[in-house]
Amino acid sequence: MFYYYGRKKRIVKYYPKPLYDTIIESFAGSASYAIEYFEKNVILYEINFKIFSVWKYLQQSSPSDILKLPLLVKGESLNNEKFNYLTDPEKWVIGLFLNPGSSVPKKSPGNFCDWDEKHRKDLSEELYKIKHWIIKNESYENSPDIEATWFIDPPYQLAGKYYVNNKIDYKKLGEWCKNRKGQVIVCENEGADWLDFENLVDLKGQKHLRKEVIWTKNQ
Repeated sequence: MFYYYGRKKRIVKYYPKPLYDTIIESFAGSASYAIEYFEKNVILYEINFKIFSVWKYLQQSSPSDILKLPLLVKGESLNNEKFNYLTDPEKWVIGLFLNPGSSVPKKSPGNFCDWDEKHRKDLSEELYKIKHWIIKNESYENSPDIEATWFIDPPYQLAGKYYVNNKIDYKKLGEWCKNRKGQVIVCENEGADWLDFENLVDLKGQKHLRKEVIWTKNQ
């Protein structure tokens, strides 16, 4: 629904399809996997308060609420007094589109800004997908120990430094992943060693090729 650093929208089709009626994303971010199967019983855990607040705002909003959000022109900033009427979550929603792929909401349009009429309309038309979801501002460790499809996409061991919450005990996380009940899908980048990852897909970036890897378990 919105842009975020590490978003899986481009490659979500390569991941195994869910085997359970409940999907749990323990590091939600933009939750591209859950969006792909939005009709399931979805539970999101997101420790970053701003990203959690974006989800809750979108869940509680109507299409007209989104369509009323202002568009910015090059050089404008959400810090301008003219935008003081906006709530923080509204500014954070806009900010994630101002510079797609950033790990934090921005204040001004970047070179690749996607906050325009088309994307605003697209966002307003997707709100219905998340009305039934459960969304929590909590750590992955608080996820319920239930049989489900677990999509686990933490800050990457080698490339996760840009996230606000990037301090991960990967040994502990690896054991936690192994102990989940049901179907477990873990995302990482080439070079990670906290699970026995296998190649998933090569992803071409602006400057170089990166290899997405995966660890799975079906109980």
